[in-house]
Amino acid sequence: MAFTSWRSTLLTLLVLASAVSASVHTYISDSFKEVGNAFLLSGGSEGIVASRVGPGDADKWTPYRISDGRSFIRFENITFWRSKEAASQHSDKEHSTGLIQAIIFEAADRDNIGGSAYGGQRSICCTPDLAKLEGCKQGEVLRRPSAVDFNWPVVLNTEFNGNYLFAKMDPHEVHISKTGMYNLFFISCDPVMKGLYMSGKTYWKNPDGYLPGRMAPLMTFYIFMALAYFMLSIIWFTQYVRFWKDVLPLQNCITLVIALGFFEMTLWYFEYLNFNITGMRPVGITTWVVTVGAIRKTVSRLLILSVSMGYGVVRPTLGGLTSKVLLLGATYFLASELLDIAENVGTINDISGKARLFLVLPDAFLDAFLILWIFTSLSKTLEKLQSKRSTVKLDIYRKFTNALAIAVVASVAWIGYEVYFKATDPFSERWQSAWIITAFWDILAFAILCVICFLWAPSQSSQRYAYSEEVGEDADDEEAQFLTRGTSEGDVGLVKQEKKDKNYGSTDDFTLEDDMEEDKRE
Repeated sequence: MAFTSWRSTLLTLLVLASAVSASVHTYISDSFKEVGNAFLLSGGSEGIVASRVGPGDADKWTPYRISDGRSFIRFENITFWRSKEAASQHSDKEHSTGLIQAIIFEAADRDNIGGSAYGGQRSICCTPDLAKLEGCKQGEVLRRPSAVDFNWPVVLNTEFNGNYLFAKMDPHEVHISKTGMYNLFFISCDPVMKGLYMSGKTYWKNPDGYLPGRMAPLMTFYIFMALAYFMLSIIWFTQYVRFWKDVLPLQNCITLVIALGFFEMTLWYFEYLNFNITGMRPVGITTWVVTVGAIRKTVSRLLILSVSMGYGVVRPTLGGLTSKVLLLGATYFLASELLDIAENVGTINDISGKARLFLVLPDAFLDAFLILWIFTSLSKTLEKLQSKRSTVKLDIYRKFTNALAIAVVASVAWIGYEVYFKATDPFSERWQSAWIITAFWDILAFAILCVICFLWAPSQSSQRYAYSEEVGEDADDEEAQFLTRGTSEGDVGLVKQEKKDKNYGSTDDFTLEDDMEEDKRE
């Protein structure tokens, strides 16, 4: 096989390996792939923080303590299996009938693995020409010492004996003394090793647990997000309980979103905590967490769409649009659920790039469609409020429109930054700041929710003035009472109620009929 694809293939394997999401990497009959003049299997890639204790101090720490300050990569129960054809070429009395090498290197030292002779094609294994130039040994991986540490990259050898079909790797624990993105590959340079596969486990540990270095900041982030949702819920529920008799259906939806947000952030924290302690991500727990997240995202988007249509403030119901909104919500939930499961349950490199793209496109299309529908509805709502001279409500909706516009611009800018971030960091060397990519979307969703809570908080006059459509300054006075959290008691309130009763039959019946006709047209 030609060596021209070696570099691009290694790049692809490194990128896929960097997506592994479990610190206990389990290999179950994983097959080696032919890459250039070698057979290769990616064992994983993770950001690891330098150990706080030296390798000589490891015995002072109990192995049952997670936050013991040690960082390491440990090999346990690794077994290699070769084909019967490869084993039959040797007798049972021979020694060293096949070599498998485990290579651990930091991403910055990736060019220290393999090489090329006289500017020709690069190869992983030592060739006759490279043996003359580099002094390497044929049949083994070409390794150059790191400029920082002569002992790195680390190479661990395992040999087949006689005509045995399998070979067991001795237990090893590689101490990590430098912070970096570490990669593990199992490589065989023997051309007769086609059909090679392996089983076993490797444990990747940071000083404070098994949580990968790039994910560790997210556990702390979810604590703060849960606290933020908790504080928002206290403020909101105080108003909600205080004016529970006047609560609108719209405000019930807001309450649901706040509860789902708090529940989701709490579940993510405990899921990461379990991951940090055990090194594994149980499928059931992770699936449950991403399902709650998909529900929260779906309800949040439908809430914004409903508010944009004027639900609860300008119109009492969505009328004929209800079924369309619910259908869109169900479709978005399905697309979001499938995407989140693919990205969080198990390991990301279990699905190919095409499969991931297939799941991302529907989600992106639905988001774009929602944005278009939201701003179209906002335009109609603003036009209706302006024509009826409902200046206070118009001001509120203009503020809401401006907030959404800022959120959309920020989203587009962040997507551009995310594409740039990933395109310029194919080996995940900036893994320590990668958590910000995920955190931004949670912060943005919380910010929009806070805007909605501020603009549509429960008040004493919610039911009394929510659907009022009076024209002129009298309507503005009544709206001001509603939107500024309540009215004064006594004669003033009675007078205003009387005005509302007089105008109700002459105005609201007409506007509700208009809304119904508009729903039919839409």
